[in-house]
Amino acid sequence: MIIVLNGYPGVGKLTIGRELASIVEGRLLDIHTVYNLAFALTEFKSPEFIATVEQVEAIAHDLIHKLPTHVPVVLTTVLAGEDPWGQAEWARIVALGQARPPLCVVHVTCGLDENMRRIQSVGRDAKRKPRDPDMARRNQFGAKRLAGADQPHLLELDVTAMSPQRAAQAIADWSRTI
Repeated sequence: MIIVLNGYPGVGKLTIGRELASIVEGRLLDIHTVYNLAFALTEFKSPEFIATVEQVEAIAHDLIHKLPTHVPVVLTTVLAGEDPWGQAEWARIVALGQARPPLCVVHVTCGLDENMRRIQSVGRDAKRKPRDPDMARRNQFGAKRLAGADQPHLLELDVTAMSPQRAAQAIADWSRTI
């Protein structure tokens, strides 16, 4: 099983993902685990950045394929809109889900005020995560459709008033029905 937590920055994907991986006794691959090498050594969205992300992702996906099939994998990402690179990245996630079915997609959202509060958390700096509250505002009001809306196993989850533990438990309970 592949469980993809897709949502805009600051909604709580990593925190929920950690809890979820523990509950389902799975592995967690956070988007920043994949991207941080590229962020550290290349310019954002440069050809080198894209190539680095794709290479790290290929290594990660190869390791996922080697895991026992009973071990669920939780992925976090933020993929939305019609950007060709993002669409290609989403296609690779779908291929991974087809190889280790089922592919379960969770659109993680939260209200604007809560998203702005979360995105400004101090600990985000150390993880190279964005902290600009205007980013949350732009994402809410100019929101592009999150990738995965066409998947048969889709959960839309507003976590505005949910603890990470409660959100993770809701996702785990839902995934067990698939």
